[in-house]
Formats: sequence, structure tokens, C-alpha cells
Amino acid sequence: MASLTLPSLNALTISSLHGQKPHNLNSSISKISIFSRPSTFATQRFQCGVIRMEGGEEDFELKQMRDMAAAKKRWDAMIREGKVKILTPREAGYAIQLSKKPLLDVRPASEREKAWVKGSTWVPIFDVDNKFDVGTLPRKVTNFVMGGWWSGAPTLSYDRQFLSKVEEKFPKDAELVVSCQKGLRSLAACELLCNAGYKNLFWVQGGLEAAEEEDLPREGNLPLKLAGIGGLSEFLGWTDQQRAQAAKEGWGYRLLYSARLVGVFVVVDALFIGAQQVGRYLQEIRSH
Repeated sequence: MASLTLPSLNALTISSLHGQKPHNLNSSISKISIFSRPSTFATQRFQCGVIRMEGGEEDFELKQMRDMAAAKKRWDAMIREGKVKILTPREAGYAIQLSKKPLLDVRPASEREKAWVKGSTWVPIFDVDNKFDVGTLPRKVTNFVMGGWWSGAPTLSYDRQFLSKVEEKFPKDAELVVSCQKGLRSLAACELLCNAGYKNLFWVQGGLEAAEEEDLPREGNLPLKLAGIGGLSEFLGWTDQQRAQAAKEGWGYRLLYSARLVGVFVVVDALFIGAQQVGRYLQEIRSH
């Protein structure tokens, strides 16, 4: 079987879940320590910190690449050995509606609440981390800086009760169709379920984002394709999914997002002019 083509996950990879304790999806960059040796000059300490930070970022990226390569190798083997079978979104629709197979939706709440497959069971493997404290703040900042402001992707944490929640709902011999938004988290879920003893697993390749409107019975306010977008890119209509939607719906759809883009420029321009006026006003006050 050909090697799997895995989708990206906003530059963050799923930690290795096989044979070890799972980690948070949006794991923060390791704390940067400065050499404890006292330095005479502040600039030396600063340069030392920069070197450490650059090294830490490189190590973080290398670890991501290694983790993803290892996960991809396991997932390739899992499918090649027939432990998990591949379904297209349309085939998944047939399996759900004609064969009455249950669909396990492992997406986070931020995607599930926008659109979902009718009759599906929701058990997120990673869910939105709503905690806001000293421990979670670095991860939230990292997620925002690494593209969360643009994509709207929230900080996610692994649900350690995922397996037990699935086992409460489905027996080990159940024929489970497992899906997420892009097809990556659902592969991780399939690996966990397979290792836990589930033998009849079906993976929706490409996730719900690859589904056409007629493929799966949908509930919610948005098409399944658009459930995974957000942030400034969604507001401006600059996602691939929205461009495809605009091509179908015509000029009305494009004019809406063109008007939003113009509005953003007007607001930014107004803020810039306002800042200039405030600066002049403060300068006049100081001169008097």
C-alpha cells in the first residue's frame, strides 16, 4: 500500500502515543535557562540567552519532525497490516447510513460545535484547554504566536480519559468509523483504540474537511469543510476552503469578504491617524 499522505496540523504535531504517556498536542517550548555562571556584562547574558533560545527552538522543531516520522511509520504499518481500514468520506457515508456503523467524532469542541455528522458520537481525543493559569499560559502564548491568531486554532490538551469514555460507549467488537477534521488526530485515535483491543476500525481519510455536502448527513450551521477554520483568515475569507466555496457560490460570497477586507484597512488607517493625532496632542502639551 502506498505511503500515507498526512495533513498538517498548524505546525504542531501529535506527540507519540504508542507505548508511553501521552503529551499535550500544543506542548510548549522547553523553558530557556541562562548559564548560572555570573557574568560581568548584561550584554553577555543577553547573547547567552539568545543562543540558548535559538538552540531550544531548533531542538523543538527537530523533536517534532522525529515524532511525526515515528508516528507516520507506525500508522503506515497499522493500515498496511489491515488493523485499520481506509474509507473515503463518501464511503463513510454509505457505511453509516446503509450499514449502520457508528461514527466516532474525535474533534475538539471548537470544531464539533460548528458542524457534525448526524447521529455521530463525540469523544474528543484532544479538546480545547480552557484553563488559564501560570502552567497553561506559555502554551497558549506559543500557540498564538505560531499561527493561532491567523488560523483561530485553540490550545488543545490530550484527554487522558479518552479510552475509558470510548469503552463506555462501544464494545471492543464494534465496527467503528473514526473521523476528525483533517484525518490526523483520528489516526492517533485509531492507534490508541487498536492497542486497546478494538479490531474493527475504519479511518476516514482526509477527515470531514474532505467531505462534500452530499457525502455525509450533516447538522450544524456550517458545511463540514468549514468547521476547522477560524481566526483572521476565516474573517477575511482567505482559507482554501472558503475559496472553494466562493467558486461555487459566485460573486455574492466574494463581495462579502472583499467588503470585510476593505473594512479592516479602513479601521487600521483610522487607528494610525488617531495615534498620530494623539502623539501631536501629547507633544503640544509637553511643549507648553
